[in-house]
Amino acid sequence: MKLFDVYPLFNITPVKAEGCYVWDSEENKYLDLYGGHAVISIGHSHPNYVEKISTQLSQIGFYSNSIQNPLQQELAEKLGEVSGCSDYQLFLCNSGAEANENAIKLASFVTGKKKFISYKKGFHGRTSAAVALTDNPKIIAPVNETENAIILPFNDIEATENILKKGDVAAIIVEGIQGIGGINIPEKYFLTDLKKLTEKYKTLLILDEIQSGYGRSGRFFAFQYSNVQPDLITVAKGMGNGFPIGGVLIQPEIEPWFGMLGTTFGGNHLACAAGIAVLDVIQQESLVENSEKVGNYLMKKLAEISSDYEIRGKGLMIGIESKFPIKELRQKLLFEYGIFTGVSGQNIIRLLPPLNLTIEQADQFLNAFSKAFADVSARLIEQ
Repeated sequence: MKLFDVYPLFNITPVKAEGCYVWDSEENKYLDLYGGHAVISIGHSHPNYVEKISTQLSQIGFYSNSIQNPLQQELAEKLGEVSGCSDYQLFLCNSGAEANENAIKLASFVTGKKKFISYKKGFHGRTSAAVALTDNPKIIAPVNETENAIILPFNDIEATENILKKGDVAAIIVEGIQGIGGINIPEKYFLTDLKKLTEKYKTLLILDEIQSGYGRSGRFFAFQYSNVQPDLITVAKGMGNGFPIGGVLIQPEIEPWFGMLGTTFGGNHLACAAGIAVLDVIQQESLVENSEKVGNYLMKKLAEISSDYEIRGKGLMIGIESKFPIKELRQKLLFEYGIFTGVSGQNIIRLLPPLNLTIEQADQFLNAFSKAFADVSARLIEQ
């Protein structure tokens, strides 16, 4: 049997990783400024993380949600404490798409309505309801197409209210910062205005913090740059530092009933151990604060290198939008300078490093980027 070929792959085979570095099978060392799609939050192979999971595995790795698992409550309490959302309830699942599916389902249960609003350039997952609300027709199969998904221009309050006036919208779903769409930040009052509208029209506000959460933005959640209290918050990527885990934070007024939501693997012993270890390290090493500090430094220094690109971001969630396609630049950074970066479309490089990135490591990237950008720019000008 061969693999179903849906991923374009670099000819690199990572075999070891530590902190912000990765080594391949040829013993080449790379600085990881991408964190495997923003998943690596506390650094690769953090000793506290490894110990917590190893110890848990030696005791019990899994049992179903038909028994008591005190680790779930420990994770919920710690997440509430570290995030500042201690009054919310927590439903545990396995991934970001699954978190959004459950949030969508929950909103429909609570409101009795079917329609949902999302926004252009948004990404909410590849499963049925989540992908219908994702602005990428290429990944929406015919079975996913539904009149219940309404995708509006980002930051457009007027268009949003015009739809809400019809009275059939269960919820609005919006990213704290759009990630895959190119690191697009909501305008200053957009989230605040959305919350007011959802209260006015008796609908819910879902904040998709799957990529922008867990300290990535320089706040625990990106929406915390405003005064909004969402009805539902979805989390995943940085939550387990590579171990599959996701969750939905649910406002206290929403009452559960047996069977309302469910999962086989969600909240298992190993996943909870990973989630607790991540929160311990984030708290002990002040990684949210480090994300803000190093992110601000990176954006300031990037602006000094050239004015030929636009820089967008908060914390260690940064987009660099070039006037020319960045494929060659990204490959130069990877194969000549040993630095992993991400991409959005043809012109945007995304930086989503582990939150323990240091100033010295940021300088390593900045030096490489300055040289690589100058080389590629000069060659394109000559053409």
